Amino acid sequence: MTSKRVLIWLPSPLGDAIMATPALREFRSLFPDASITFLGPAFTRGVLSPSPFCDEWLDLEKSFWKNIRQIKAGHFDTAITLKNSFGSALTLWLAEIGRRIGYARDGRSFLLTGKIAPLRNNNGSFQPAAMIDYYLKIADHLGGCTDTKKTELSVCPEDTEAVLEMLPQLKSLTGPLVIIVPGGAFGPSKLWPIQRYAELADDLYDACSATVILSVAPIKEEVLIAESICHRAASEPVNLGMTSLNGGQLKALYALADLVITNDTGPRHIAIALDKNIITLFGPNNPQWTQTAHEKEVQIIGQAPCVPCDKPICKQDQHLCMESITVDQVFETAEKILKAKH
Repeated sequence: MTSKRVLIWLPSPLGDAIMATPALREFRSLFPDASITFLGPAFTRGVLSPSPFCDEWLDLEKSFWKNIRQIKAGHFDTAITLKNSFGSALTLWLAEIGRRIGYARDGRSFLLTGKIAPLRNNNGSFQPAAMIDYYLKIADHLGGCTDTKKTELSVCPEDTEAVLEMLPQLKSLTGPLVIIVPGGAFGPSKLWPIQRYAELADDLYDACSATVILSVAPIKEEVLIAESICHRAASEPVNLGMTSLNGGQLKALYALADLVITNDTGPRHIAIALDKNIITLFGPNNPQWTQTAHEKEVQIIGQAPCVPCDKPICKQDQHLCMESITVDQVFETAEKILKAKH
C-alpha cells in the first residue's frame, strides 16, 4: 500500500519521544515520498524541531474531540501510534484513517489494522526492553532497517542566542558548565536527596570552578526543589525554575553544557541525543527500559534489596536505593570527566 499522508503519534513522555528518534528516522526512509506529520505535545515539538523526519506538526490538544477533528482534517491514509494508550487508537479509528499501526496492547487490538505483539513474560507482564528497540520494532514490522539506534536532536542558532541573552553569565564562564537535573515527572521515588545535590553543587564549584545550573520544570514541586537546593548551597547555583525556556531553548542550553548530572528523567535524553557527557542516578527504575548505549554516560545505580521496583512512590520506611548513592561517588565521577575534558 502506497502512503501519501502519514501521521505519527509521538509518545507523551519527553524522554520517550527522544528515544523514538531512531524509529522516526527509519519511518522517513520507509515513506520517502509521503508527507509526514508528527502529533505530540507542544513542548516536545520544541525539543524535536527542527527535524528532517517530518514535514508538518500537529500539537496534541487536551480535548479528545478536538484531536479527532484536527486529525480527520489532515486526510491521512496511514497512522502510526507510538503512544500505547487505548485512547490514541480509538482517536485514529474515529478519524477514519484507513491504515492504523501500533502495538497490540491495552485492549485496543481491534482498532488497529497493523498489530505488533509486545514481548511479555509468562505471567503476562511486559518484558523489560530498551524503548529505542521497542519503537524500532514498529519500523521492523513495516520492513525497515533497525541497525542504527543513535538518538539525535538539532539546535537552532536563534535558540542559543536567546539562551545567552536570558542567562548572560554563560557568556563569561571561567570554568565548566554543569547542569544538574534534580526533579522528575515520574514521581518522588526517583529523586536524590536535596541536601546531597546542594553539597555536590558546592564541591563542583570549589574544586572545578563550575557554574552549576539547576534544570527543573516550571511547576511548583520542581521549582521548590531547586529553591531548597539553592538555600542549602553556598555556591549560588542558578535556578532555572526562575527562567522560562521553551523546548528549543532548553535544548540549546544543554548543548552548551560540559556535563549533565541527572535523575532518570526526560532531560537525560536531551543530553544523550546531543552527545554530551552525562552522569545518571538510577534508583527504583530498571535501567533496561531506557538504555541507549551512549558512550559518554556513566550510570550510578543505587543498591537496595527492593530495586528495581518501578514505583513512583517509595513504599519503604527509608528511601534506600537513592540514599545509597553518596555525594563522593557522584563528585569523584564528575571531577574525572571534567578534568579529562579540560
